[in-house]
Amino acid sequence: MSINSETARKVAHLARIAVKEENLPALAGELSAVLAFMEQLNEVNVDGIEPMTSVTPMRLARRKDVVTDGNIQREVLANAPDAREGFFAVPKVVE
Repeated sequence: MSINSETARKVAHLARIAVKEENLPALAGELSAVLAFMEQLNEVNVDGIEPMTSVTPMRLARRKDVVTDGNIQREVLANAPDAREGFFAVPKVVE
């Protein structure tokens, strides 16, 4: 499939990309090359191949989900601009 300059102009407009008039033929050539590569990929036989989410078959390392009491209220509130009675204090926004 071949892309002409007019189609490249429409694609650039839809993508909200400013392309100078003298650069449209080069853009059309690049878009045509991308479409040609996609057509080439369509020729690959992928019957019986499962889709994959990664190229490496490894699982992410996960930590154990352990509930702790935290017990660090003072450290958490140390950087608060305003804390009262053990809580973050925020300005009133609704009257």
